[in-house]
Amino acid sequence: MTNEDMLTALLSQARAEGAELVTLRAIAEEAGELGAARALARIGLSDEAASGDIDELRELLQAWRDAKASAWKAAIEWLVRGVFAALLVGIAVRLGVAELVR
Repeated sequence: MTNEDMLTALLSQARAEGAELVTLRAIAEEAGELGAARALARIGLSDEAASGDIDELRELLQAWRDAKASAWKAAIEWLVRGVFAALLVGIAVRLGVAELVR
């Protein structure tokens, strides 16, 4: 019996019995499973290779996060270096080091 058949049977049973709480819970569970299966099928993750695909997506996402963090770190390092270089140039100009070099 497929999930759709099970859901149909449970709905018929609920209609006939006046919808007992246990029946309604079973309907909700089957509907959730059916919805999840449909969603996975729509995005192409319902086959046997889906777990491998998910693993690859997780690895790709982690690599993106690592690259983004590395890029931010490098940008901040260059910014700090630029600030220090400007500070050193400013100190040199104040002390008149440029005139001493001539």
